[in-house]
Amino acid sequence: MRSIQAARRYTWRSGSVAVLALLALVLAACTGTRTNDSPTGDAAAPGFFPGEVVTQQGAASAGLYLPLFIVAAIVFVLVEGLVIYVTLRFRRKPTDTQLPAQTHGNNLLEVIWTAIPAVVVMVLFVASFVVLTQVEAKTDDPAVTVDATAFQWQWKFAYPDLAIEPLTGAGKKGPEMVLPINESVRIRLHATDVIHAFYVPAFFYKKDAVPGRTNEFEVIIEKAGTYGGQCAEFCGLSHADMYFTVRAVERADYDTWVQERIAEALATPTPPPPPPSGEPKPPAGEVVKVLTTAEDDLAFDVKTITAKAGSQLTVEYTNDSVLLHNIAFFEGADATAPRIAATEVKEGPGDVQTITFDVPAAAGDYFFHCDVHPVQMIGTFEVTA
Repeated sequence: MRSIQAARRYTWRSGSVAVLALLALVLAACTGTRTNDSPTGDAAAPGFFPGEVVTQQGAASAGLYLPLFIVAAIVFVLVEGLVIYVTLRFRRKPTDTQLPAQTHGNNLLEVIWTAIPAVVVMVLFVASFVVLTQVEAKTDDPAVTVDATAFQWQWKFAYPDLAIEPLTGAGKKGPEMVLPINESVRIRLHATDVIHAFYVPAFFYKKDAVPGRTNEFEVIIEKAGTYGGQCAEFCGLSHADMYFTVRAVERADYDTWVQERIAEALATPTPPPPPPSGEPKPPAGEVVKVLTTAEDDLAFDVKTITAKAGSQLTVEYTNDSVLLHNIAFFEGADATAPRIAATEVKEGPGDVQTITFDVPAAAGDYFFHCDVHPVQMIGTFEVTA
C-alpha cells in the first residue's frame, strides 16, 4: 500500500513540475517581441505574438493572432482539464473489484460537441478568408514595382520602371531596397537556382521565390524606417548570409533617392590617371583568361594565377552562368587585405570583362575571389620574383 501511495505522490509531483515548466515556457514565449540582433536593420523579430508590424496587410494578418490564440487556449484548457479530471476522478482504486456502470453514447452531448466546434471553425474560416483576400489583393497600377531576384547566396533588386542600375550587395547587410510609405508597392519574386524565400519580420509576411516562376505580392508600408529581411528557406551552404534591408521613406525622400540613382547610372566613369611623365610603365604581362561555366557556376576554372612582380597583368573574366559574379584581387592572403583591382559584379551568360593592373612589387602568395560568393569562389594570386 505504501509503495502505491509513494508512486502516486511521485507521479503527481512529476506532473505538477511538467505543467509548471510548460506554463513558464508559454509565458516566456508570449512576452511580445524579442530584439533582432542581426545587423539587418532595426526591425524586431516576432515572439509568440507579432511584434511591430508596419504594413496594412501585415496588420490585418496580425489581427487574427489574438482571437486564434484565445480559441486555442480555451480548447486546450477544456480538453486537458477534462482529461485530468476524468483521470483523477475515475481512476481505479485498490478497493475496486469490478468495472463501474458503462454509458454507451449520449445524443445531446454528441450534438453539442459537434455543433460548437463546427461553428467555431466556420467563424475562424470566414475571418481568415476575409484577411487572406485583403492580403492577396492587388492594384491595377502600383506606385512602385520591384523585381527581387534571389540566388545562391544574395539578392538583387531591380526597378523595371526606372532607369537605375540593379541593387546588389553581399554580407550581413546585403542590398537595400528603398520604398515610399503609404503607397502600394508590388514586389515580384524570382529565383535563378533553388527555392528561396523573401521574409521581412516587420512586414509580417513571407513568400517563396521559385525557379521558373514569378510570385508577387503587394504591401503598403505605413511607417518610415529601416527593416531587416532575409531568406527564410534553407537554400545551401551560405543561406545564413542572405540578408537585405528595406528602407521606407516619405515620397519626397524616395524621389530624391531615385534621381540620385539615375544620375549615377548616367555618369561616365572617371578614367584612371596616367602615370607621371618620365616614369616607365611596368612591363606588360600575358593575358590570363578566367572562366565560370554554367555547369560549375560556383567556381573559377583557374585556381592559381601567376604573374611577375612589378609587371602589368591583364585578366579577362568570362561569366557563362546565370548568377552574379566578378573577380577581385587583393594585396594579401585573404579579403581583409587592400584590394588591387576587380571587375564589376554582373550576371551572365556570356558577360566578358577585362581588367589590367600593376602586379605588387613584392613576391608572394596573394588572393582573389568572387565578391558575391567569397566562400566558394577563391584562388591564389602567385607573384614571382
